[in-house]
Amino acid sequence: MLLAPIKGNKRMSLIFYILATLAVVSALGVVFARNPINSVLLLISTFLTIAGQYILLNAQFLAVVHIIVYMGAIMVLFVFVIMLLNLNKDKEPYKKLLSKVAAVISSGILLLVLLASVAKVSLATPAATLSPNMGLVKNIGLVLFRDYLFPFETASILFLGAMVGAVVLGKREPKKA
Repeated sequence: MLLAPIKGNKRMSLIFYILATLAVVSALGVVFARNPINSVLLLISTFLTIAGQYILLNAQFLAVVHIIVYMGAIMVLFVFVIMLLNLNKDKEPYKKLLSKVAAVISSGILLLVLLASVAKVSLATPAATLSPNMGLVKNIGLVLFRDYLFPFETASILFLGAMVGAVVLGKREPKKA
């Protein structure tokens, strides 16, 4: 391993700080990139570093789901939207001052709500007392199919119904000759 000479928690801390730095730099790149495609690529790297943080927390299932959902599906959606809309500054509609002020006020309110929710959080269980097998796929599967089987199957039926509905709505009527 690349970091083998560093023992124990120091290695994990070093990996954490490297991933955290890369995540912050990538996130800032997303905000300040002028090209939307570069912004999407930097967002993918941000998601990848966050998945690395999940692996450090021993949450492999969450890391894999994060990679599949965010890096796969949502990034493909972003790229398609960017390509289909063909965003240009010349064609961009002018935003009124009132809408800009409303956006700043709503963002400030969201920030206050987030800060209030973080202030209310208490770390009742230190990470050292948690089970080392807590985020493993095997344990999540056991809990899911043992304790939450009915809600899991109900959700799968709802998703199946939503997929059938999407196909029916997207189906075009045949042309009548």
